[in-house]
Amino acid sequence: MSPVRTMRRLGVVSAAAIAATIAFAGPASAHAEVTASNAQALAKDVVLTFTGEAESESGGFTEVRVVLPEGIAPGDVTLDGAPKGWKMKSTKDGYTLSGPKLAVGTNAVHKVKVRQLPDAKSLAFKTIETYSDGKVSRWIELPGDGPEPEEPAPVLELKAAAAGAKPAKSPSPSPSQDAADKTSDKASEKNDKASGESDKTEKKADKEENSNAGAATAIGISIGVLIVAGAGLWVFKQRRSAE
Repeated sequence: MSPVRTMRRLGVVSAAAIAATIAFAGPASAHAEVTASNAQALAKDVVLTFTGEAESESGGFTEVRVVLPEGIAPGDVTLDGAPKGWKMKSTKDGYTLSGPKLAVGTNAVHKVKVRQLPDAKSLAFKTIETYSDGKVSRWIELPGDGPEPEEPAPVLELKAAAAGAKPAKSPSPSPSQDAADKTSDKASEKNDKASGESDKTEKKADKEENSNAGAATAIGISIGVLIVAGAGLWVFKQRRSAE
C-alpha cells in the first residue's frame, strides 16, 4: 500500500474517531455551574451566578430548583437577575425559578444575592433543571473520595474568612416595630389592671350582696318570731276570756 493511501486512511479513521468522541461527549459535557462576586467565607451581600447548560435538543428550560447548603437560609436569598418572565419562589430548603420556556439550546442563567456566606471551605448547591419536553437534569451528586460524579452538584470553593469577620446577627426590630411592641405591652398591662380592678369590684359587690341578703334573712326571721309570739299571746288571752 502506498504511503499516500495509508495517510488518507489514517486521516479518515482519525476524523471518525474524533466525531464519535464529540457525539458521545456532547450531552455529558453539559452541566450546572455557580460563581460568586466574592467567594470568601463570611462575605456579605454576595451575588451568586448560576448557569445551567442546555442539553435537550427538543425543549427549553422552564424551571430551575436550587437546594441551599447548610448555613444559608431561604430568607437570606433574594433574586438579582433571571430570564424574562421568570419568578422566584422560596421553598423549605431553597428556592425555585420558573417561567416561560427558553429557546432550545439557550442556557438558563440567574443570579441571587446572599446576605452572608457561611464559614465553610466549600458550598454545594444541588440543582434540578426541568425542560419543556419533560426532560429533567439532576445535578445533585456531591464530590467524594471515589470517582468523579457523573451529575455533580455545582460547588463553590471559598477562601478563608477575612480577619475579624463574624457571622451576622439576626436583624434587630425596627424602631417603629419596637415602639408598637411597647405600646402593645402597655395596653396589655392596662387591660390586666382594669380586669383586676373589675374583679375586685365584683367581689366587693358580691360580698355586700351576701351581707344584705343575710341581714334581710335575719330581719325576716325576727318578724316571723314576733308574729308567732303575738299569735300565741292572742290565743292565750282568748282562752282566759272564755274561762
